[in-house]
Amino acid sequence: MSPRLALLVNPAARGGRALRLLEPVVRRLRMGGAEVSVIAGVDAADALERACACVAERPDALVAFGGDGLVHLAVQAVTGTDVPLGIIPVGTGNDVAAALGVPGDPMAAARTVLRMKIRPVDVARAVTGQGEELFASVLCCGFDARVNERANRLTWPSGRARYLRAVVEELRAFRPVPFRVTLDGEEVLERDAVLVAVGNTRSYGGGMRVCPDARPDDGLLDVVVAGAMGVGEFLRVFPGVYRGTHVTHPSVTVRRARHVRLEAAGVPVYADGERLGSGPVTCTALPGRLQVIV
Repeated sequence: MSPRLALLVNPAARGGRALRLLEPVVRRLRMGGAEVSVIAGVDAADALERACACVAERPDALVAFGGDGLVHLAVQAVTGTDVPLGIIPVGTGNDVAAALGVPGDPMAAARTVLRMKIRPVDVARAVTGQGEELFASVLCCGFDARVNERANRLTWPSGRARYLRAVVEELRAFRPVPFRVTLDGEEVLERDAVLVAVGNTRSYGGGMRVCPDARPDDGLLDVVVAGAMGVGEFLRVFPGVYRGTHVTHPSVTVRRARHVRLEAAGVPVYADGERLGSGPVTCTALPGRLQVIV
């Protein structure tokens, strides 16, 4: 029987340049025997509503054609259902796809979708004063969240270079933030920190391995707290985030927990590159709740 695939599309992926890949990908999926319908909302809320309505009709998969932001939206629709998530990574940042072993080439990713090899992975629930959402990769507060916020406002350059520009610009004004981090209701870390990241997977921002040892199938969240440091020291340590070596710095603390509460006044909270609200925030691992095609 031909698989029925719902292809959730972000028309703005890579500034709209990814749309030129849509027709070849759809053609490849149909040549592989799939029935393909395309879903594109007028905005994020409309796209989520359409995705949820589609999932209720039980397609064989909901396939996100975009970057981490679209994957984030798709995760809200499919988590806890028996409809698996496929990913065709065509966004500026494709960290979730990379963490799950999905090929970076869109046509290779389409072939992966057609094979329909399904793997259960974890997701996490984040609760702020503005509501709750699920996330698949990394939640961040502090400097990295402000960098994300700044990067989202930039129109140039693209990819990793956009985050690097945002880092440089944000450094001019940023000061460490007093954080209280509670792990599984037991261990409490209180310190001024440059950033706090909670990772279900290892990277964000197009390859920044902020939680380098995080695994999406261990039922736990990796928590990385980078303590206060001067701008010069931060600039010396920061490049290591692309290799994951920053966690060896004496000011960096790494923990694992099922349940994490971050308390800091007024800091923005981002997850999967999307703004969730502001702190405080509580994160809980949900083991094996997401079915993905890998």
